[in-house]
Amino acid sequence: MPTFTVHAPPLRPGDTTDPERFVFIRDGFYVWAFLLAPLWLLVHRLWLALLGYVVVSAIVGALVRLAGLPDAADFLIGFFIALLIGLEAPTLWRWTLARKRWTTAGFVVGDDLEEAEHRFFAGWSARNPAAQPPALVKPSAPVKPSAPVWRGAPAPSDVIGLFPEPGGKP
Repeated sequence: MPTFTVHAPPLRPGDTTDPERFVFIRDGFYVWAFLLAPLWLLVHRLWLALLGYVVVSAIVGALVRLAGLPDAADFLIGFFIALLIGLEAPTLWRWTLARKRWTTAGFVVGDDLEEAEHRFFAGWSARNPAAQPPALVKPSAPVKPSAPVWRGAPAPSDVIGLFPEPGGKP
């Protein structure tokens, strides 16, 4: 299951926490950051990371041309830079939020963003009774793990696997 970090915006004087402005960042590989790194960095407003990407790409491209390496080397280096951006995209995003004085409100695990929001706000509203979760998010009951059911040993007529036993009923 994916893990998300939850980030809260900085509070202004006389302001209250607005849970609708919280940002959930999934840990893991970001395919769009790998495929379209500059565009992904622009969309998420990661200006310094974009500047670093452009500078590093330009320097590496110039060094490859000065060294007289083949175009395949230029492609391979560009591929590895894109792979690095795809792997480190959540870290770059968190770093940018931390620079803007956003705080980490917590960590949550969920199959997708919606489930992570439900779990986080269910726990968050329980910890902060005065705080109200966003109107669009309906907190659900915490997910309880189900215990395995013991049914005893299988009967000889039970099918285990994809195919019945030879000579058994279909």
